[in-house]
Amino acid sequence: MTRPGPTRRTLLGAAAALPLAAPALAQGNWPSRPIRLVVPFPPGGAVDITGRLLAERLQPILGQPITIDNRGGAGGNIGGDAVAKAQPDGYTLLLGTATILAANKFLFRRSMPFDPLKDLTPVTRVTTGTVLLVVNAQRPWRSFADLVAAAKQAPGRITMGSSGTGTVSHLTLTKVNAAAGIDITHVPYRGGGPAIADLLSGTIDMMFDVIPALMPHVREGRFRALAVGSADRVTYVPELRDVPGMGELLPNQGIDMQSWYAVNAPAGTPAPIVGRLHEALVRVVRSDDFKARMEPLGFTPVADDSPAAYGQYLQQQEQFWKALVEASGATLD
Repeated sequence: MTRPGPTRRTLLGAAAALPLAAPALAQGNWPSRPIRLVVPFPPGGAVDITGRLLAERLQPILGQPITIDNRGGAGGNIGGDAVAKAQPDGYTLLLGTATILAANKFLFRRSMPFDPLKDLTPVTRVTTGTVLLVVNAQRPWRSFADLVAAAKQAPGRITMGSSGTGTVSHLTLTKVNAAAGIDITHVPYRGGGPAIADLLSGTIDMMFDVIPALMPHVREGRFRALAVGSADRVTYVPELRDVPGMGELLPNQGIDMQSWYAVNAPAGTPAPIVGRLHEALVRVVRSDDFKARMEPLGFTPVADDSPAAYGQYLQQQEQFWKALVEASGATLD
């Protein structure tokens, strides 16, 4: 058998190295084309607003267009699953919520299509905040006490819209119903945008929802804010400083509802790409510009120190939301 000469050995070695060199080259050139940020809810809601603010600011940092892909449905699982099954190349990202990433696996016990801890790679959180209780401004209730009194007089007649069963809005209503001894009817929608539209038209009476989506309507006088879902008041939004928190309204009930949004990539996304994504997102989230846009809407920017730190936080949050879902009795299958 003839041994290959030096030239042939060199060519064989180069050919064997090609499968390893190609991914390394791709990582080094990332990003070389537009990036898709999947928002797992319809346009118009708080997640969509946040995604578009992020995309606008990431684009000049990464040097590529960031396109928003709204994929609503199944409590956010359709969009989340699309990212979980996407190529792990850094060109498909998820802007997820606390419920999608930590609660849905307990709400969709039999039909959850992906496991956030196993099928997604953590990058960082981007915002945190609470929910706001608003009513249509044409309704007679001027305070939380007025709303509770009306709900006790007519159990089940007052209706609250949410962005879906099992969302932070729904779970907040469940806790408030139990703590106040009332029965407000939950009306789930496929996203916050459609629910807000029906609240504006007067089809439903009230909403608990994240603050960014509601504040424009509060400022324009279409919605009246009666409470925040956190234990304490939201002092960083000037218009909400006089709006009481749950610690005042329903003391000793342990109601302190907080939500957060985060960016995840498909599992298996190369660490150098995840690291660059994290660096770019931290630059955006910790900028004065992003803070100036988010805080008046009711969200506080937050960035984890590393993808690993966010991954640890996500594991802790999964246990918190598991307990919350089980206490509410909510199920989606």
